[in-house]
Amino acid sequence: MVGSKLPVAVAHGEGRASFSLSSQKEGLEAAGLVAIRYVDGQGKVTEVYPLNPNGSPGGITGVQTPDGRVLALMPHPERVIALESNSWYPPSLKKEWGGMGPWFKLFQSARAWCN
Repeated sequence: MVGSKLPVAVAHGEGRASFSLSSQKEGLEAAGLVAIRYVDGQGKVTEVYPLNPNGSPGGITGVQTPDGRVLALMPHPERVIALESNSWYPPSLKKEWGGMGPWFKLFQSARAWCN
């Protein structure tokens, strides 16, 4: 899913990435631990509302552990597993996504890893 730009349900405005020191954010970025960011329509990282509903610095909305086994994220991909659950999606991607929501692959990957 690396490089994907996917719509996702957001049900918060309060929770956001917060750093006491700028070096903390820089450390996550340098270590490649920022897994998910809010982006605009051109795929550029944004801190601007409503594309980034909580103003998370650097658009950060998900981080992972160094081994990639744990992912902490603020959006709710479980709410858009079915294509019909999305309030909007690019019609051109309906066939590519196979009738499932764009985040279904996240859960398929997790299940495959557990097996």
